Amino acid sequence: MIDVILAILAATAQPGAQPGGPEPAAAPVAAQTASAQTALAAEPQQATGRFTTALEVKPILAATHGSWIHVREFDGQDLLYVTHLWSWRCGLAQVKLGVNGNPPEIWPLPDCHLEEGFPNIIKDEDGMPYRSYPLGSLQQVAVEVTYDDLSTETLVFGRNGQPLH
Repeated sequence: MIDVILAILAATAQPGAQPGGPEPAAAPVAAQTASAQTALAAEPQQATGRFTTALEVKPILAATHGSWIHVREFDGQDLLYVTHLWSWRCGLAQVKLGVNGNPPEIWPLPDCHLEEGFPNIIKDEDGMPYRSYPLGSLQQVAVEVTYDDLSTETLVFGRNGQPLH
């Protein structure tokens, strides 16, 4: 799997781009605040080598569907994690999740940290990438990802975190 991700990273990197280097002036920045998620607009797609566009993160998320969510039993609860999606959020405009057949709801994404060498880093102030539910209650999770180019992908996962379709 690591070989696949490395190949994707190499294929999407812009020639001459330096990971951790300064963001080019024309590079797209995905709207990541909860208020911005209601009025989505397509972002320009230019590979920057920083994984801040759908062009760069879509192939990675396509290769790692089985990591999009994780259900963990802990302290008498089911915890639904979206850590993987948060880790590639800079190329996303929005994430919606529907639990057990309920309508999907927006899960706010933390801001990208464009001033950092790794803009997708999850910092303490970003909060925790999970929600808790009653123990044993999570059976199915529908995930709708809207990339910052406004294309979408929807997958349904079982409790084990594996795609059902």
